[in-house]
Amino acid sequence: MSRNYKFYNPEGLYFISFSVVGWLDVFTRNEYKDLFLESVAFCQKNKGLEIHAWCIMSNHVHLVFRSISGQNPELLIGDLKRFTSQSIVKSIQENPRESRKEFLLDFFKKQAEKSSNVKHYQFWRHDNQPIELWSNKVIQQKIDYVHNNPVEGGVVYKAEDYVYSSAMDYSGQKGLIDDVVVFRMFGI
Repeated sequence: MSRNYKFYNPEGLYFISFSVVGWLDVFTRNEYKDLFLESVAFCQKNKGLEIHAWCIMSNHVHLVFRSISGQNPELLIGDLKRFTSQSIVKSIQENPRESRKEFLLDFFKKQAEKSSNVKHYQFWRHDNQPIELWSNKVIQQKIDYVHNNPVEGGVVYKAEDYVYSSAMDYSGQKGLIDDVVVFRMFGI
């Protein structure tokens, strides 16, 4: 699959999903999800990442975001993925409770050997396929999709009960990520 997907509008609002190679269920451990959230917070504070919706599932992540500091969205997401890849792989290597350590690291290493631009371990798949959100209706559809992912996956009954998502922010509670820009459609 081609990984040459483009962010044509540098100021646009985008929906993007990225998954772990082999769709491996790495994010079953909260410490790995927390590392991803730390990276998001860093990108918010230092790189102009504006989050409108997010969700971390067991093997993939969904974001509705925009770049607000003139940073190319493609480079912004590349930085986020590169840093999280390195920090999560390091955490797996150092985690004495990680029963899947050998399997995961071996798989990531074999995936890296297939890639011309990855040196040691490939954690994320390269195919992001960003979708620019061009209308209020489409924005709401993607946000609903992001928030309902844990419901559809049978993890929770109500979207706002899933902690690793911005659905809590949309239900009036405080979620795990600061400064989530809650999208509201008026006049519906």
